[in-house]
Amino acid sequence: MLHKIFCFIRMTVINETIVTEFILLGFTGVKHIKLLLFAIFLFIYIVTVTGNIVIVAIVYGDNHLHTPMYLFLSNLSCLEILYTSNIIPKMLFNIIMENPSVPFTGCIVQLYFFGSLGSTECFLLGVMAYDRYVAICKPLHYSLLMTTRTSVLMSLCSWSTGFIATFGAIVLVSQLHFCGPNQIKHFFCDLQPVLKLSCKNAQTMETVSWILASTILLGSCLLTLASYVRIILTMVQIPSSKGRQKAFSTCTAHLTVVIIFYGAMISMYVSPNTVGNEEINKVLSLLYTVITPFMNPFIYTLRNQDVKQALHKAMKTCKCN
Repeated sequence: MLHKIFCFIRMTVINETIVTEFILLGFTGVKHIKLLLFAIFLFIYIVTVTGNIVIVAIVYGDNHLHTPMYLFLSNLSCLEILYTSNIIPKMLFNIIMENPSVPFTGCIVQLYFFGSLGSTECFLLGVMAYDRYVAICKPLHYSLLMTTRTSVLMSLCSWSTGFIATFGAIVLVSQLHFCGPNQIKHFFCDLQPVLKLSCKNAQTMETVSWILASTILLGSCLLTLASYVRIILTMVQIPSSKGRQKAFSTCTAHLTVVIIFYGAMISMYVSPNTVGNEEINKVLSLLYTVITPFMNPFIYTLRNQDVKQALHKAMKTCKCN
């Protein structure tokens, strides 16, 4: 009898072994081109960080750009630097490693910063859309509605709300039991692949995460779309084609980022059951974790006359010195 009890306890302990690390499978299916992938993602990361640092430096250094629009842009650039730095360096390391692993705590930390920074970007994109709405639809009231103090508060609220909103969900994830297997079929610790590895029912956590993602993504997306609908209606009423073109040029860059970012994020987190292929999931994830931050410096400099003029001015100053 005692022997049976001992065997039962032993089997229970074995079955409930706590996972201390996860294996990130990432791009294991394309090992023959891993050096090419490493070079491409390293190039993208360097350009992304450098480009966004340049934008922050230009906005900070040019007094003509000390306006709400460019304050939000510099916040977005800072966010993109942190966002990509949370994902790409570890991804580069994993591409080279034969058996890429991440400690359980490290995975939870990466997941928290990914969720927090992603939520913050949603709020910032919504705030930027509202800023353009006020500038184009209510130009006479812009200086009253969008003061420096107001824009700073809106930026701070975006950051703080983004980090607070995901904290509770991450605490719940950290309390789940992981007893094997420990292979994450992704290139970073994303929520859905991690929840699939829980050895107990994670349906409650999946419901909580879906509600949270739907509220943040759809809420900010609807605010952004509502702003652009009003902007388009206002632009149509502008009598001169030159005036319409000028108004449209201030919004196309932002709208491009919004379409790519929200399209991929909503497909992944609001309707995840519609995207079942793991390779497609990785491609969608690359859109908002790698491609969008990479595009931002080009979109906001090449399509923005004020930033281009400030950049040329800064380059001339450097040459003179």
